[in-house]
Amino acid sequence: MKQLKVFKSLVKDSLDTITRGSIKYHIWMGVLTFIMLVGMYCYSIQLEEGLSVTGMTDRVSWGLYISNFTFLVGVAAAAVMLVMPTYVLKDIDFKQAVLIGEGLAVAALIMCLAFVVADMGGPSVLWHMIPGIGVFNFPNSMLTWDVIVLNGYLFLNITIPFYILFRHYQGKEAKSSVYVPGAILSVFWAVGIHLVTAFLYQGLQARPFWNNALLGPRFLASAFAAGPALIILVLAIIRNFTAFKIEDKTIKKIAMVVTVAAQINLIMLISELFKEFYAPTHHSESAYYLFFGLHGKDALLPWIWTAIPLNVLATVLLTFHKLRNNFKVLFFSCFILFVAIWIEKGFGLIVPGFIPGPYGKIAEYTPTGIEIGVTLGIWALGAFVFTILAKTAIGIELGNIKYRKNNKN
Repeated sequence: MKQLKVFKSLVKDSLDTITRGSIKYHIWMGVLTFIMLVGMYCYSIQLEEGLSVTGMTDRVSWGLYISNFTFLVGVAAAAVMLVMPTYVLKDIDFKQAVLIGEGLAVAALIMCLAFVVADMGGPSVLWHMIPGIGVFNFPNSMLTWDVIVLNGYLFLNITIPFYILFRHYQGKEAKSSVYVPGAILSVFWAVGIHLVTAFLYQGLQARPFWNNALLGPRFLASAFAAGPALIILVLAIIRNFTAFKIEDKTIKKIAMVVTVAAQINLIMLISELFKEFYAPTHHSESAYYLFFGLHGKDALLPWIWTAIPLNVLATVLLTFHKLRNNFKVLFFSCFILFVAIWIEKGFGLIVPGFIPGPYGKIAEYTPTGIEIGVTLGIWALGAFVFTILAKTAIGIELGNIKYRKNNKN
C-alpha cells in the first residue's frame, strides 16, 4: 500500500511538472500537438479509403512507413551504447546521459510500433499478431520474432529507468542488484532487435538487394552512429534550455562512439558498393537503379546522392580530433550524419529492394501527402512522449520532484 501511495504521488507530481513550463516549452508542446492532429486527420483518411491513398502499390508494398520503422529500430537500439558503460562498466561520465538515452529509446520504440500499425492499414488487423488469438506462426515467421524483441526491449527500457527514478523520487539509491541484470539483458536485446529486423529483409529470397551478409552488421553500425548522434543533439538542447547540465566530457565520449560507428558504417558501405558494381550481375539492378537510375527511371537519385556526400563529410569531420572537440562542428556533423543515415536506411534500403520487380518491371514509388502527414504526426508523437519523459526524469534527478510524506492524494 505504501508503494502504491508513492506511485500515485509520483504520477500527480509528474502531471503537475509536464503541464508547467516556460513560454518556449508551451509553444513546443503546442506545435507538436498540432502536427499530431494533422497526422491523425491524414490517418483518418487512410482508415476510410484504405492504403490506396498512399504511394504504395502491389509492386512497391513497403514505403515511407517501413523506412522510418527500420531507421527508428536503430535509434532505439543505440541506447545500449549508454546503458552498457553506465550500468555494466560503471563509467560515471555516461551516467548523466543514460536516462535521456533510454527515454529516447522508449519514444523511438513507440514510433516503431505506430509505423507498423500505419503500414498494416489500421489497428483492427493487429489481432493477427496476438499469440493464441491470431496466426502468430512462431517461430517460423521472422515477423513474429520482430514483434517479440521490439515489445521486450520496450518493456526493459520502461522498467529499468522507472525503477531508478522511482527510488530517486523517494530520496533513495537504486539497488544495483535489481536493475543491473535487466541492463545486461538489454545490451543483448538491443543487438537482437536490429539483427532480427535485418534478418526479416535478408530472409526474402526474391529480393536480392537485401540478400547481403553485411546487412545485419551494417544495421548495427549505422544504428550506433545515428542513435548516439541524435542523443548528442538532444543533450545539447537539454543543457541549453534546462538546469540539467551535461558535462563536456560526457558529450565528447559519446562523440567518440559516433565516430567509430560512422567509420565502420562507411567501410561497410564501400564494401557493399564494390560487391554490387565491380562484378555486376542481374541481381545488381536494384543498386544500379538506386545510384544511377535504370531505363530512364531515377526517382531515388536525389535522395541517395544527398545521403552519401553527407555521410562522408560527417565521418571525415568527426575523424579529426580538433574538429570533433569543437562543439559547433560536432553538432553540425551529428545532424548531417543523422539525416544521411535516415535517407540511406530508409529510401536507400527499402524502396530499391522492390525495383525492378520479379518480372523486370520498374514501378517507382513516391510518398503521397497522406503518408507524409501520418509520418510527421508519428514523429511528433515520439517527440511529445520524449519531452514528457525527459522533463519528468530531469525534475527527479535535480530534486525538484520528490516524495513528501505529507502529500495528499
